[in-house]
Parts: sequence; structure tokens; C-alpha cells
Amino acid sequence: MLPQSLSLSLFFFTFIISSPFCSSSFLDEPLSNFVERTPAYDPSTAYPSYLGTIDKERVDDFKGSLERYDHQGTPATSLGEVNVEDFRAEGVGDTDDTEAFKKAWKETCSSDTAVLVVPKDKTYNVKPITFSGPCKSDSVTLKILGKIEASDNPADYAKDLSRWLLFSNIQNFQVEGDQGTIDGKGEIWWKNSCKINKAKPCTKAPTAVSFVQCDNLKLHGLRVNNAQEMHISIEKSVNVEAFNVIVTSPETSPNTEGIHVTSSENVHIIEPVIKTGDDCISIVDGSKNVKASGVNCGPGHGISVGILEGKTKAPVSNVLVEHATLTGTNFGVRIKTWQDLSQEPPIPHPTHFPLESDLKLVGGSGNVDNIVFEHVKMKGVSNPIIIDQNYCDQETPCKGQDSSVQIRNVIYKDITGTSATKKTTIFNCSKTFPCQGILQKGVNLS
Repeated sequence: MLPQSLSLSLFFFTFIISSPFCSSSFLDEPLSNFVERTPAYDPSTAYPSYLGTIDKERVDDFKGSLERYDHQGTPATSLGEVNVEDFRAEGVGDTDDTEAFKKAWKETCSSDTAVLVVPKDKTYNVKPITFSGPCKSDSVTLKILGKIEASDNPADYAKDLSRWLLFSNIQNFQVEGDQGTIDGKGEIWWKNSCKINKAKPCTKAPTAVSFVQCDNLKLHGLRVNNAQEMHISIEKSVNVEAFNVIVTSPETSPNTEGIHVTSSENVHIIEPVIKTGDDCISIVDGSKNVKASGVNCGPGHGISVGILEGKTKAPVSNVLVEHATLTGTNFGVRIKTWQDLSQEPPIPHPTHFPLESDLKLVGGSGNVDNIVFEHVKMKGVSNPIIIDQNYCDQETPCKGQDSSVQIRNVIYKDITGTSATKKTTIFNCSKTFPCQGILQKGVNLS
């Protein structure tokens, strides 16, 4: 957060964009000193460096390790590795391999080697499953060489509709997925979404891959397609590095966010390629020190930061999005917060699925602070720059109550390219807590 004295010295001119919903200040001023001296950020404690750069040697080292793995990846496993086929996983696509995966994980997690291999050239059908720790070994590796495919029978998710593949409480966990694929087979869920079929009730669908309380997590080349809802969710985890993650779903698939980060810190997302029907990357409630570099996004809903529904006061702070390319997305770089909602749930709908309308929604409060978007290229993007503090994504209309979230210290630097809409910048800020310290430098959108 900017000290008051620094704010006054920086704001040598201010102009207000006025609308019935908006009150924001802007400054076109060199920003390097401000970024380097952001007091809320301590570079000595961050992992990885929040405002650092991806130096060429670091990327080359990372890619080199992947190339070495490419040469080693074979259907056979090395001495001490656990293969799911050792536990009678058939990998023929139409046979349930869930029990084999459970047994293979139990063996892996209790071993000193702790390497689990999913062989290539096979398709393994898996129902909802939890891979839980802690494990015996100090580090655990999952090598996905083949295809893991979800059950497309909604009845298989009756016990927990929220998740398909859940990795929980695994420390020093590395997932190598550049030769394999995880497929959520989301078509059955999409066509039953109220966003596709207005006659259907609004129901939840499973997140394809969830990492919960997985500290020191590394994702190398993970490929996730056709998620039921979110593709990858990183939750309550510290020190996460995701390199060359590839996410693919149709543009029309509802709620299929690419990478979702919540209540996590020290997260570095490097060179992902994301094509989906919702946010390419969303960074929300309780996340800090998050860096997304070299993002290739589109189609989708762009890159979003914010506080969403729930009784959360957890701030979102120290977020850097840099060197991103967005192509044909519905939004560009977006900060969104829910309205301050408070409503009692109606009578539940008679279905085994929990309805969104059955939930009590209360907009979050707190801060969205120290957010930097820089070196971003837009190609035919609708609403390239947007702050929306009246966000509402539910079946029934929101009451239009004001947001209780404070947005401050946001930098837009070197944002260029083309817009598919006449308005390139929309700041729809809270009337109760107006946006503060919104700075622009080198914004050129046509």
C-alpha cells in the first residue's frame, strides 16, 4: 500500500472517470520506483520472486530438465517406481481403473522411492479419487505418460460433487505431465448447465484437478482438457511452480476456468497455454505473492484477480501478470469483486445436486492490493481493462448492493493491442470504498 506522502507526491495530476458506479483516480507517471518500493512486499521472503524476472538461464534449465525426461519416458518403469498396471489397471478406456489407482497410490505414498507412473499409449478410466498424504518419502513424483479419463456418469460423483482428482496434503510433490493428458469429459456437465440450457437449474460440477495443502508443488507440462468445471485449482498451498501447463476446452464450455489460485502464496505460473470457456487464470481470496509470466490466453474470459462470494475477509495482494498475450477473449485483465450480498436460501430444489440458489451468498470484504499488469498484448479482446465491483454470477439477479472490498495500488503498464469493443477501459468501482492509486503507463489500445 502506498504511504500517504508518496501518494501525494506521485499524484501531480488526477482526473476522475465518473459514472453512476465509478470513482477512481489515475496517474500517467514512471512507475519503476513505486514498484520497487512497494512496502507490502518483502523480496527476501518471497518464493518465487514476485517482481523478479524469468531469466534465460532459469528457463533453459527448466526446459532442459524436461528434455531429459522426454528421453527417459517409456512404458517401462525404473527400479523402485510404482506402475498402476502392477495393480491391474487395464487402460482400455471403458474399464474402471479407480481401485488400481488407489492401490498404486497407497504403495507409492508408503515407499521410499515415491514415484508413480501412468504408462503411455493407454487410457485409464477413473472415478472421483483422493490421493492423500503425508507420504513416507520427502518427495513424491507422479509421471503421467498416458491418458487419465473421467467417468462421465454424474451418479459417480454423488458423494462429493466438487472434485474429480484431488491431491491433498502432499509435500514436495512434482507432477510431470508433458507426455500425457488428463481429460475431464465435461460434455455431459456442460449441456446440463443453466448457462447452456436456461430450462435447467444451476448446479455445480466437479473441478477436474485439485491441489489442496500441497506445499512445494511443481507442475511440469501438465495437460488438462475438457474439465467438468474448473480445470486446475491450487488451494491453501505455499511455494508452487507451474511450468508449461496446457489447458484446452471449447469456448462455449461454461465455468471452465483454466488455473484457479485461492488461499495460496508464492505461486509462479510460467508460460501456460490456456484455451477455455471462462477465466484463463483466476487469482482470488487469500492469495498473495502470485506471478503469472508468459501467459498465452484465448479464447476465454481473460485473467482475473479479486474477491468472490463467501464470508471472506482474506485479501488478495502482490500479484504480477507480465508478458501475456490475450487473443479473442471476452475480457482482458480484470479485477472483480462480488456485491455485498446477504440473502436467505430459498427452499432447495428436489434434486441430488446442490443448487447455487440453495446457498447463502455474502459478498466478501477486505482488500485487493498491489496488483501489476505489465507488458500485455491484446488481440481483438473485448473489455481489455476492467474493474468490476458489482460482479454477480448467479441464477437470480443480485440486489445491486455496493461492494465492501477496497481496491488500491493497481498498475497498468505497457498494455497494447486491439479491442473488440469501443470502450477499452471500464472502472466500475465501489461507491463506499472507491478505488485508490490506479496508475497507467504506456496503455495504447485501439
